[in-house]
Amino acid sequence: MADRHPSSRSYLVGALLARTGDEMAGPALLLAGLALTGSATVASSLLAAVTVSAAIGGPVLGALLDRSPRPGRLLAGALVLYATGLAVALGTLGRGPVAVTLLVAVVTGLLGPALSGGWTAQLPRTVPAGRLPRANALDAMTFGAAGLTGPALAGGAAEALGAPTAVVVSAVLIAAAAPAAWRLPPVSGPAPAPVSGPTAKPRAAPLTGFVTSGVRAIAGSRPLARATLTSVLSCSAQGMMTVCLPLLGERAAGGAGFGAALLSCAALSALLANAVLARHPHAVAPDTVLWAAPLLQAAALALAATGGPVALVVAVAVVGLAEGPQLTALFAVRHREAPERLRAQVFTTGTSLKITGFAVGAAVAGPLADRFPHGALLVAAGIAALAVPACFAVRPGGGPARPTTHA
Repeated sequence: MADRHPSSRSYLVGALLARTGDEMAGPALLLAGLALTGSATVASSLLAAVTVSAAIGGPVLGALLDRSPRPGRLLAGALVLYATGLAVALGTLGRGPVAVTLLVAVVTGLLGPALSGGWTAQLPRTVPAGRLPRANALDAMTFGAAGLTGPALAGGAAEALGAPTAVVVSAVLIAAAAPAAWRLPPVSGPAPAPVSGPTAKPRAAPLTGFVTSGVRAIAGSRPLARATLTSVLSCSAQGMMTVCLPLLGERAAGGAGFGAALLSCAALSALLANAVLARHPHAVAPDTVLWAAPLLQAAALALAATGGPVALVVAVAVVGLAEGPQLTALFAVRHREAPERLRAQVFTTGTSLKITGFAVGAAVAGPLADRFPHGALLVAAGIAALAVPACFAVRPGGGPARPTTHA
């Protein structure tokens, strides 16, 4: 059993390195774009380009991981290519047409889900089944730790060594996680044998059909659909909050930097909440967290809309307290409900939808925040609150959810 369930330490170290590099990459690209081109439009376009393509790359990458007998090696390759893409984008920035740099960023962003959902999908093969709840909480903590340290590292490296160096450091961190991904265990069980005869089924379905089957797996499972829908709505509210905080910080404390610093406050409270959850992984059922967390998030966003620096700090901290356990619960439901042969695709597709929800929320908040940031926060609170009835609308029909099944 030891070879089947290796220590999860290498997994967690690799996840922390990759996700810290990813959280660092966005701010570093933004700062490098400003430094090398002097254009805020180019800088923001570069950041958007490296994130928007994740909606396409997630399902395809998940399908490839699910079809691979050694998904860890495919994951390692994706990490190296992602890091290389960041370096190439930096090399073309300010030295050639902007369109070329944006194209490189879009192609690089296709591999972004490898650092989140693609990695988490491999967790059940690294720990015994009885230790999965605690390992799941620790895995979610890597997101909080990365969200806390990544932007700070980007700012510190840019200030001390220059913005381009910050991009290089982020790429190095992502590439440094590749050996841990390479050592992830293979898919258990023998490889499928070729079949023949008039009634035989094909050995492997076309990739396009396989991608579609993964989407159907989410839509056809009430627990997965519920978890995905609530997480997308919550991420939309978080995207709106992210846009509003600098403006609110400027009004409440005289500086936009105060609002931006509050994002670290949210990451810290999410990290602390998941640390407690890791010590008591069975304290609250994941299905309960799925509806309770967005309710708490909605109340906190409504509090933030009242204005005032104290209200903002408390509200953002409460948002983090809800966000951390919600991510852990989301992972737990996916691990429990996803068919084994579609596990990676369920994770990467869900990640892509969350990123899209965040982007839509941020886009909607922009025009609202320019005129009435407090009103934008109230809209965000309403969107978060919608996750509660949405959660119960797709509630499983009686009894506890079934354990993970093998398709």
